[in-house]
Amino acid sequence: MMKKVFLLATIALAFMTVSCNDDDNNQTPSQITLNLLGLDELGNDFVYEGWLIVNGSPVSTGTFSSVIFPQTFDVNRDDLSSATKFVLSIEPSVDPDVSPAATKILVGDFAGNTASVSTDIVGDFSSSTGVYILATPTDGTMNNENSGIWWLDPASGTPVAGLDLPTLADGWVYEGWAVIGGIPVSTGTFTNVAATDNSDMFSGTIALPAPNGADGFFPGEDFLQSAPAGLTFPTDIAGGRAVISVEPYPDNSAAPFTLKPLVGEIPMDAIDHTLYMMEQNFASLPSGTVTR
Repeated sequence: MMKKVFLLATIALAFMTVSCNDDDNNQTPSQITLNLLGLDELGNDFVYEGWLIVNGSPVSTGTFSSVIFPQTFDVNRDDLSSATKFVLSIEPSVDPDVSPAATKILVGDFAGNTASVSTDIVGDFSSSTGVYILATPTDGTMNNENSGIWWLDPASGTPVAGLDLPTLADGWVYEGWAVIGGIPVSTGTFTNVAATDNSDMFSGTIALPAPNGADGFFPGEDFLQSAPAGLTFPTDIAGGRAVISVEPYPDNSAAPFTLKPLVGEIPMDAIDHTLYMMEQNFASLPSGTVTR
């Protein structure tokens, strides 16, 4: 009889142990691994943060600043198994808001245990095109004409926008650049390809016209004064590079961000008021995989 009682007690104890272990396993963190390409370091003011979308709601997987991968994070097992999507955002380093910021850079749906992530959440750049001319309209006619760049097309006799770009998601703006002597110089940020950008810090004193009742001129800049260190303005930008980047907003870096959907090599023998083409630069768009 005692043997039977001892055996029953042993079985009950074993069952309780298994049950407790099952409960513990449900609460044990599991891991998610990020293997991403093409991300820029953000500096001290911002970090990247991963998010699982679980039943339509974001659940943070943690923040990081290093852009060396792979990186692994502990997350709740149930959240991980229920997640349908992964999103990567850019967040302030000191951030009291527990929700994702508008500046989301990568997104992908889980297919089994893997999500392939891309910049589709920023914009679809597959049909993007760009043309530009060299000119300096802010210092009068035929003065230093190879010392300015403008994203417009004058071929019809009436200037029209030289850029065809998608409307960006919240948290992002476009920025034009001329790489002069290896130094990237901003022409200003913009969201409207047929209006003036936000900067004229290097331009001359002659006001730009508003062609045909448009809201402004077009994105671009004359490099005539206040040159950054290492450069002298006016200058001939032939042999440099024209770049359109996509920048997080707000942005604490004076350098172009990693997203550069359009680039164009300015010919060494470039002639002012001549139309030059830009090329798509999809290699600059970050991508990668997220594995659970």
